Amino acid sequence: MHLYNLTLQAPTAITQAIVGNFSGARQQEIIVSHGTRLELLRPDPQTGKVATVIASDVFGSIRSLAAFRLTGGTKDYAIVGSDSGRIVILDYDPKTSSFVKLHQETYGKSGARRIVPGQYLAVDPKGRSVMIAAMEKAKLVYILNRDAAANLTISSPLEAHKNAAIIHHIVGLDVGFENPTFAALEVDYSESDQDPSGEAFNNAEKLLTYYELDLGLNHVVRKWSAATDPRANLLVQVPGGQVAASDRYDGPSGVLVCCEDHIIYRHMDAPQHRVPIPRRRHPLEDPDRGLIIVSAVMHKMKGAFFFLLQSEEGDLYKVTIEHEEEEVKAVKIKYFDTVPVASSLCILKSGFLFVASEFGNHYLYQFQKLGDDDDEPEFSSTSYPAFGMEEPALPLPRAYFKPRGLENLALADELESLDPILDAKVMNLLPNSDTPQFFTACGRGSRSSFRMLRHGLEVEEVVSSDLPGIPNAVWTTKVKEDDAFDSYIILSFVNGTLVLSIGETIEEVQDTGFLSSAPTLAVQQIGEDALLQVHPQGIRHVLSDRRVNEWRAPPGKSIVTATTNKRQVVVALSSAELVYFELDLEGQLNEFQDRKAMGSTVLALSVGEVPEGRQRMPFLAVGCEDQTVRIISLDPESTLETISLQALTAPPSSICIADILDASINKSHPTTFVNIGLQNGVLLRTVLDPNTGQLTDTRTRFLGTRPIRLLRIQTQRNPAILALSSRSWLNYTHQNLMHFTPLILDTLDYAWSFSAELCPEGLIGIAGSTLRIFQIPKLGQKLKQDSMPLSYTPRKFIPHPANRYFYLIEGDHRTYSDEVAAQKLDELRSKGKMIDDEVINLPPEVFGRIKAPAGQWASNIRIIDPVDYKTVNVISLDNNECAFSLAVVPFAARGGELHLVVGTAQETYLSPRSCKSGFLRTYRFTEDGAGLELLHKTETDDVPLAVMPFQGRLVAGVGKALRIYDIGKKKLLRKVENKSFGSVIVNLNTQGSRILVGDMQESVYFAVYKAPENRLLIFADDAQPRWVTAVCMVDYTTVAAGDRFGNVFVNRLDMKVSEQVDDDPTGAGILHEKGLLMGAPHKTKMLCHFHVGDLVTSIQKVALVAGGREVLVYTGLHGTVGMLVPFVSKEDVDFIATLEQHVRSEQPSAVGRDQLAWRGYYVPVKAVVDGDLCETYARLPAGKQSAIAGELDRTVGEVLKKLEQLRVTASGF
Repeated sequence: MHLYNLTLQAPTAITQAIVGNFSGARQQEIIVSHGTRLELLRPDPQTGKVATVIASDVFGSIRSLAAFRLTGGTKDYAIVGSDSGRIVILDYDPKTSSFVKLHQETYGKSGARRIVPGQYLAVDPKGRSVMIAAMEKAKLVYILNRDAAANLTISSPLEAHKNAAIIHHIVGLDVGFENPTFAALEVDYSESDQDPSGEAFNNAEKLLTYYELDLGLNHVVRKWSAATDPRANLLVQVPGGQVAASDRYDGPSGVLVCCEDHIIYRHMDAPQHRVPIPRRRHPLEDPDRGLIIVSAVMHKMKGAFFFLLQSEEGDLYKVTIEHEEEEVKAVKIKYFDTVPVASSLCILKSGFLFVASEFGNHYLYQFQKLGDDDDEPEFSSTSYPAFGMEEPALPLPRAYFKPRGLENLALADELESLDPILDAKVMNLLPNSDTPQFFTACGRGSRSSFRMLRHGLEVEEVVSSDLPGIPNAVWTTKVKEDDAFDSYIILSFVNGTLVLSIGETIEEVQDTGFLSSAPTLAVQQIGEDALLQVHPQGIRHVLSDRRVNEWRAPPGKSIVTATTNKRQVVVALSSAELVYFELDLEGQLNEFQDRKAMGSTVLALSVGEVPEGRQRMPFLAVGCEDQTVRIISLDPESTLETISLQALTAPPSSICIADILDASINKSHPTTFVNIGLQNGVLLRTVLDPNTGQLTDTRTRFLGTRPIRLLRIQTQRNPAILALSSRSWLNYTHQNLMHFTPLILDTLDYAWSFSAELCPEGLIGIAGSTLRIFQIPKLGQKLKQDSMPLSYTPRKFIPHPANRYFYLIEGDHRTYSDEVAAQKLDELRSKGKMIDDEVINLPPEVFGRIKAPAGQWASNIRIIDPVDYKTVNVISLDNNECAFSLAVVPFAARGGELHLVVGTAQETYLSPRSCKSGFLRTYRFTEDGAGLELLHKTETDDVPLAVMPFQGRLVAGVGKALRIYDIGKKKLLRKVENKSFGSVIVNLNTQGSRILVGDMQESVYFAVYKAPENRLLIFADDAQPRWVTAVCMVDYTTVAAGDRFGNVFVNRLDMKVSEQVDDDPTGAGILHEKGLLMGAPHKTKMLCHFHVGDLVTSIQKVALVAGGREVLVYTGLHGTVGMLVPFVSKEDVDFIATLEQHVRSEQPSAVGRDQLAWRGYYVPVKAVVDGDLCETYARLPAGKQSAIAGELDRTVGEVLKKLEQLRVTASGF
């Protein structure tokens, strides 16, 4: 078995974000790290929308990011710390739209190790040096400078190691132009290591240490070290240093140390200032629970600066420092606003705040005001004795604030993110959809969501209106060549033509010079200021002064089809003749003296746009009924001569020539494509050679069941092609590569570009008698998301086998359910406590829920209708239970009636894992599955983490025991069990009498149920222990699984063993066989292994294309959706594997990681080809492309065609 791995949706979780002028222009951009991928985002200051400029896979794990700028420079560079054991400096090159590696310095082993630097990065604010640190001991400092040619240089590393020190955070100090200094939070564990009593561990101090890089002596010294709060977790740089022109200081320098419940300002030889972190005043708050700062950002303005710090509840605090020169007078803190908890905050100079959320969607906010003049309480260090440092070991009195909606910020844009995906199913549930949808349970806590992903581009409808009849075509046109917007909409009906003018409103006009008594075949704004209409009887050329020149079709003949551009018109007559017209320099249309007889009815014509600086487009494509397409010359030397011919498999219905940029074919200028749509719904795309007119590199694709209609349109000022069949498809350029994606909207009969003030980049289409104007907001998006809110974190969901509902369980730890919270509040009210209703009724999806003590759970069962996209019913669980597993079981004892069995546990503690009691709740379906009725609860001794129907009974994994239950009157009855599993059963799959058991730490067991003896026996397991998270049975002997470390693997049991077990009726043979390696008597063999770089949360075997082959679709915690495609032939395997090898050597990782080593992080890669790497072949320089293709004995076009075919036939993407 050989598999091809391809990512369908790249991870969307952002682990870190940095801001800077990376393209060297005035505008600021944001670089975000998605763990294994770098993306450059550009927020538009006018509209507040965020656009992706470039995204590239790095084939390594990005651990840290920092932006820096050399003194006096105008461009920022990005420094990346990764698991490659190398520090890398990247520069964004706007010309090639790619990240260029300027420097790559090796300092240690690869892999994310404890003492190899890469975890932390800190940059000197003046861009003179950078410190890269490990979790423990190692810190290296590099000096950054320019050489004579103004190129960036990097020095060899200087060590600042400290043995036996755990590093919590590092930051660069702002010292102006004095020696660069770095601050680190460190804990020395050498004494704790030696002391068995544990006293030294309790007394270990957390130190704030300054490291100074002496530029003169070229080495690093430890300058100052002092004990700080033992709960400190984060350092924030405070501005400092003198302004060059005057003696004024930018700030006091030093750092803010963020601790639990407090923030301390610290600097060498300066008094400390301490302020409390204000808390929410909530009646159910646990008073002993601390509050920490999780992310922070500092922003400098002219002569001032402020900090935004974010607590773990999402509240933003504004911190300001009052200072005179270098002396701090006061530190002040006040509540600012509440946003989702962020992994990174970025402030842009254009007045935006980018919040890269830890979980869920990311947001861009615009500052409305800076919160200076509101009546929020402000807490200052001067209000406390000795600036709050009188008793450093004791906490300051609590400070409280009242949370409220956004006041200082306003939402500008939202970036959708699936992170985290906890469970997913791929199914086709929507009516008249020919491809399946991805249903995902995402999110955490009260910001969770249930999402449906559909392959295609999202369409925003602007206008929809009914028409008096059913038109067969629509066009829009400008009046003059240099108009910004369209002036007319022309609708063609069977018996006439309607012209509408576009203004404040859209209304009918009569005096346009167009013939309204006949249908229209083509409309074109021709020359500088004339219009052209082609109708079956002739051509009308309407000049700017409303004079009309008319050419009439010869008697007895009519025009059947036409094609036009700014200077040329070609019409086909019913007698299978072509008539060619060209615009002369006076603006008159001249007919070419000869007519070309085609010998077969002409069905489709197309002439491309006139190339810039040329008089005419030299080629015409003609499709005839004899199933051919001919390319005909329009060159003055050889007018109307046939140049080349392509045979088709069906009559053509439409042809379109367009120049579209596709960097995989030509990086510098657009390629001329001839798109041919056939009557059987197949699209052919061929490349037209601009010199010889020959057709090469034909690709085919099935679009739908209706004959195809092709239209040339514009998207984002670039040419694109709209293909209409039973689905509408768009062929366009995004980030210099060509994409072909369906549009998610009803079937269109005809469409055209539409440009007006309200909708400059729109499309106009007709569906039946409805006229629609719409636009496509997010080009490049592969999956459209529809989202539905949930109350708590989703755990698992399953479909009902008969009706269309989903049953989803959700639950949160340390959370009061709404019922328990209301009960506790009533108790407080009865004791006479005053309760602020505003605080209690804050929406939990924005502010979260109040934290409860450990062992307190909130959970429910939700019934979802995925087609109407709504919640049908919610059943909340009482008795402090949380649901962990569920299954729909047809109990044979009840005549196969379906029941829902939910595995729950009461008062569960996560560490150490324990619960008061587990339960199996059995529900009966009511109202066709829209309601549930509890029949009974069955107690278990551990948490049931997996349940599944099995031969008319229920099989449950309860802790480390596998049990089979049957239904009884009062509870479920235990029939048989096996307790010899390794740790905890988390997954169950079955086929026949075989059960595949996924164990939390011990990989997958093969068990069998022998009915005659009523035995459950384990007969095979894996030779390697694995922390399994998702398991899918590929066939009777093969299993695919994913583990917690981001690996996907496929194991197979020997067929002989499988048959031997099945042939043994009582299982006595298995019982007496000798175990192998302390386990089962037989071992599975590993067929495939691959590291996908994301914790796998679900795997499913499914066909993504109608009639396509089955693939393994997996989802990852960070929002990844990927697939593994089985290769069909040995030639494909050899070809693609060789290609991968060549691309690997030509395309080194952006962070310096070895791609093969990374894909084999835990176990060497086996029998899986990295499709993501192969797809980067399209972005290689042309020389490298042809060299690799030469090695493979293929042309570049054939290699690209093979890659596209692999992707399209398996996924349709």
